[in-house]
Amino acid sequence: MTIFLRKLIGISFAFLIIFSCSQPEKEKSTKNGVDLRVDSLLSLMTLEEKVGQLNQYSLGSEFTGPGNKNGQDSIRYRQLISGQVGSVLNLLGAENTRKMQELVVENTRLGIPLLFAYDVIHGYETMFPVPLAESSSWNLNLMQKTAQAAAAESAASGLHWTFAPMIDVTVDARWGRVMEGAGEDPYLHAEIAKARINGFQGDDLGHNKTIAATAKHFAGYGYAESGKDYNSVNINQYVLHNHILPPFKAAVEANAASFMNAFNDINATPATANKYLLQDILREKWKYDGLVVSDWNSIGELVNHGVSQELKDAAKKAVIAGSEIDMEATAYVQFLSDLVKEGEIEEAVIDKAVRHVLKLKFELGLFDDPYKYSDTSREKEIVGNPIHHDLAEEIAKESIVLLKNENGLLPIKGSKNIAVIGPLAKDKDTPLGNWRAQAVENSAISLFEGLENTLPNSVNLQYAEGVKLSVGPNNFFQEQVINEDDRSGFEEAKNLAKNSGLVIMALGETAYMSGEGRSRAAIGLPGLQKELLKEIHAINPNIVLVLMNGRPLELSWEDENIPAIVEAWHLGQRAGTAIAETLTGKNNPSAKLTMSFPRHVGQLPIYYNHKVTGRPSTGPGQVFYSHYTDIDNSPLYPFGYGLSYSTFEYGELALSGESMTEDGTITASIVIKNTSDIVGQEIVQLYIQDLVAEETPMVKSLKAFEKVEIKAGESVKVEFKINKEMLSYYKSNGEWTLEKGQFRVYVGKNSTVKQYKEFKLR
Repeated sequence: MTIFLRKLIGISFAFLIIFSCSQPEKEKSTKNGVDLRVDSLLSLMTLEEKVGQLNQYSLGSEFTGPGNKNGQDSIRYRQLISGQVGSVLNLLGAENTRKMQELVVENTRLGIPLLFAYDVIHGYETMFPVPLAESSSWNLNLMQKTAQAAAAESAASGLHWTFAPMIDVTVDARWGRVMEGAGEDPYLHAEIAKARINGFQGDDLGHNKTIAATAKHFAGYGYAESGKDYNSVNINQYVLHNHILPPFKAAVEANAASFMNAFNDINATPATANKYLLQDILREKWKYDGLVVSDWNSIGELVNHGVSQELKDAAKKAVIAGSEIDMEATAYVQFLSDLVKEGEIEEAVIDKAVRHVLKLKFELGLFDDPYKYSDTSREKEIVGNPIHHDLAEEIAKESIVLLKNENGLLPIKGSKNIAVIGPLAKDKDTPLGNWRAQAVENSAISLFEGLENTLPNSVNLQYAEGVKLSVGPNNFFQEQVINEDDRSGFEEAKNLAKNSGLVIMALGETAYMSGEGRSRAAIGLPGLQKELLKEIHAINPNIVLVLMNGRPLELSWEDENIPAIVEAWHLGQRAGTAIAETLTGKNNPSAKLTMSFPRHVGQLPIYYNHKVTGRPSTGPGQVFYSHYTDIDNSPLYPFGYGLSYSTFEYGELALSGESMTEDGTITASIVIKNTSDIVGQEIVQLYIQDLVAEETPMVKSLKAFEKVEIKAGESVKVEFKINKEMLSYYKSNGEWTLEKGQFRVYVGKNSTVKQYKEFKLR
């Protein structure tokens, strides 16, 4: 630490002591040490320095070098060294972050350290499965561990803050960002949100292996109209309170360090300037005391939304609504000081926002040691640690969903000649998925490599690409796509299939066909893959279809014709090993879908916990009820669905009583037997239906689950205790409501479970 820095910190703390001692004892007793330090520092700051803490830029390592700073870069460089930048995103590495931190701490008047932020979505360098895949494991403990490992690698690289987890409930597979969340159910999403936040943040934000988490996107982003990214959201208050907000409320309860705004408008008001969301709900109702950050230029986009004529008005609307850090719009640094001086905004509004920024910096320990996260020796030790790769394999195995296994085709047995066909079979990049942070390109274990390492040497394993990968036309990012017109590899693939006992087809989406900005109107197999699959099937129908994708796909033909289908998602670092061990039976699949797969894209949005309609089906041969005339209402694969190599038999559901009081409980129990000769895990799901309510209820809602391991031939008894929280719902006015009456309890394998028992709340 430099002499200048020691002197600076000493002066700052002297002021802190003077300021805190001057406060009345009653006020001091209501504040903790961090609050007092924040107040002390805030009292020393000029208005321009306060505004600087609310300004965030994406900056590269060139700002820490001695070279000339020209043009726009020069402006941002001068802002850095004059205290007009409070946080930086996308600057990576222990050495780079230390240099920039030194630049700011040693050149600004008060030496307030920067926050370094980055999108660490499913790993930093070690890639874990994409979040939608991980959610299919229903293993909260493992999901917390992967977030913990990602935090450790990030913190070792100089980062303090991740813009994750994304906890947008979503019901439309066309939306590209479904890969980044946990599916369609608000209860499961809330549980996963808590697990991931606890993994990132741990018990102490000041520990050098933890980072601050961000609950995003607040709110409604996952309900974008027609599945198009950044699109408008029009929903009723019931959906807002019962479907969209529960994971965010859980994030508050888990002490998420920050919230991020959504890009969309919601019921005609952009989320970035939405006082109802940011003030009435987040601050007043939930008493949240963390930080709120805009999404990339979402303050500037208030002009595009048509609610502000120019950027100055956008800055005013956003900060008054409760958006505290301006990411990349430059609206705050340009206009907030003037808006205060002109009387358009009270300085107290700025102070409140700055308090949250400073509070996080104190909690991270940056004022005690601004360089604690920038340690190159720790970076070498932790980033890409083999232990993290082992964890990636473990969670990958638990994230694979067996969708179909006709006649027990899997696990593979007795095949001496196996053909592996498809553009993704040897691809080492696609399994890393989108939002891959600092993953090393082409570093994943491919499916073919996994099979080579897993199958015995006696198996003749051969490969044909079939359909080529190519760079998309006019693709700025040079991303791979599936070829749409080159059939030159078909004949080789068909000849190989003709002479093989088993065909493994590796098809799906490349890494960047799902993710932000990657909405798709058609969600079947892209390019020539389906055509190839049909031609191979005509020659050799003994096919195992391995899917690699970041969203639910439309697979009606595949389900009807292909005997075995494995949903392998984008599984990360050890994808090939996890898939191969599942295909060969070394790993028994146990995952279950957290998002419904449609029969046809025309069903979208589709989700299990829809409202009761006034015209439900009551039997065959009807015309005038809520349905399609050309397709069944049900999804192809429902929420909660997934097969295993084990078979499980559910006994009769039992309730401990026929009624319960408001303050009482009732226990639902069921015996589950493993009727196979292989040990397996089953995810037992409990759903509740309110039969009559003041506002139309949902057909059923997930309220609890348990993942249990059952040995071959053995039985286990699973019990769920039902309380009033599980029977309550939010009315459209946001009131948490419990209504007496009749309830139905379902326990089963997935959301289509039919077996139920009823009880009365009295």
